[in-house]
Amino acid sequence: MFGCGEYGRNASCPPNVPTISECERFFKEYKKAIVFHFEKAFDNPDDRHEWTRETNRRLLALERETFLSGFQKAFLLFMDSCNLCKKCAGERKECNEPKRARPTPEAMGVDVFSTMRKIGYPIEVLEDYGKTMNRYAILLVE
Repeated sequence: MFGCGEYGRNASCPPNVPTISECERFFKEYKKAIVFHFEKAFDNPDDRHEWTRETNRRLLALERETFLSGFQKAFLLFMDSCNLCKKCAGERKECNEPKRARPTPEAMGVDVFSTMRKIGYPIEVLEDYGKTMNRYAILLVE
């Protein structure tokens, strides 16, 4: 809708996510989170999609291990739009990976820039995709 090309095209992006008030209730169920910080630069900016896909898959495996170790409410927020599938169905009800698809913190109403700065992590608006990115995934645990 405003600025993000994934709006309405990704089953895990707005408007296919809970409302802000629903997100607020969801986050109140958690007191702990693990923040994963990734720094990465690419010669070819399009290479970032495969890198984020693979990183998100590995983070999903960690979410599962966290769940199996007793944290039954473990829930991962991806560091980039869910791109588990090369072509997204576009709507949550048609998602090909409904058990693994996850939203980003931004999709759930989190101000990632303010949050990361508040806890001391670097994050800046980049002038182009060739610069080193600071990406963040969040694993909620309770």
